[in-house]
Amino acid sequence: MPSPILQPVVALVLWSMVMWAWLYATRIPAMQKAKIALDPALTSADLAARLPPQVRWKADNYNHLMEQPTLFYAIALTLAVAGQGEGLNAALAWGYVGLRVVHSLVQATVNVIMLRWALFMLASLVLLGLAAHAAAVVF
Repeated sequence: MPSPILQPVVALVLWSMVMWAWLYATRIPAMQKAKIALDPALTSADLAARLPPQVRWKADNYNHLMEQPTLFYAIALTLAVAGQGEGLNAALAWGYVGLRVVHSLVQATVNVIMLRWALFMLASLVLLGLAAHAAAVVF
């Protein structure tokens, strides 16, 4: 029987792929509308300057899902391997994933920075709790 903490790990990977699809579903039509050529000399900053903010927000969020969540994956897998991926640790992992999904939805739609920051900080505290639990197990 797989460790319960692996479910939120897989859920966050799947959510990341939803954001990946959403970013391209909005970026490609926006690039076509703005007549942005696929020029290898075009930097990401140049592209961002030519796209509407609502389009950039999805890509920004996808990039964010490639940053701090890598720490979540490492800690969740550590807890799973150590046989500590159930109970409170699994609940915290689901909490982290839920907060990251809400963070994504806020950033990709209304992008209220203070709300986004509050969600990020809360998710970070949950991740810190998971990391502390993992440290207690491995040290």
